[in-house]
Amino acid sequence: MVRGGDTLYSIAWHLGMNYRELASMNGIRSPYTIYKGQRLRVKPAALHPRPAIKTTPAPAAPPATPAAKPAPKPASKPVPATTPAAVSESSPAATQKTAVPAYDGKWVWPTRGRVLTQFKSSGPGKQGIDIGGHADQPVKAAANGKVVYAGSGLVGYGRLIIVKHNENLLSAYGHNNKLLVSEGEHVAAGQMIAKMGSSGTNRNELYFEIRKNGKPTDPMGFLPKQ
Repeated sequence: MVRGGDTLYSIAWHLGMNYRELASMNGIRSPYTIYKGQRLRVKPAALHPRPAIKTTPAPAAPPATPAAKPAPKPASKPVPATTPAAVSESSPAATQKTAVPAYDGKWVWPTRGRVLTQFKSSGPGKQGIDIGGHADQPVKAAANGKVVYAGSGLVGYGRLIIVKHNENLLSAYGHNNKLLVSEGEHVAAGQMIAKMGSSGTNRNELYFEIRKNGKPTDPMGFLPKQ
């Protein structure tokens, strides 16, 4: 059951599912809006064969009769167009809509510090890396994307931000002291999105995770060498 503050992305993250799979199970389309108190299916429904339906041919339609020609109408005066001209792609309004930074495959480190815990594909629970630092140290978006969750509803992650980069890639930033962005906000690589903290843990650190098609993957394969 959906609780206050949940998003489809945070629920899928908690369950270790691909958000598109969860949306498909429940007939939810983009932009994947859900509501407090809504019940979501988290497993595929059992398929049952449908009984065959007998159909009867439709009766033949009677032959059409030629329609009488309408009487000619008097010519009307042309009415001047009053609708505004369409906005072209080169207009300022259109440029503003396309100014959102799209994912370009470039990644930056989400914060500075020593990697305390390496990624383990077979490790239980969270599967990302821990980066050490100090309280209120800047936490930055690792790549261009859109914030799809910002809150503390996922146990063990503290104050968490999830960013969607494209249809396949999501990144998460956990244990923050303060969140600086909101759900629905577009962020650019290197933009400060939070302040490091110890929420959900016993030391100041950033928990950073990347999921591809719903599965955790080693962030070191995306981040530049340092």
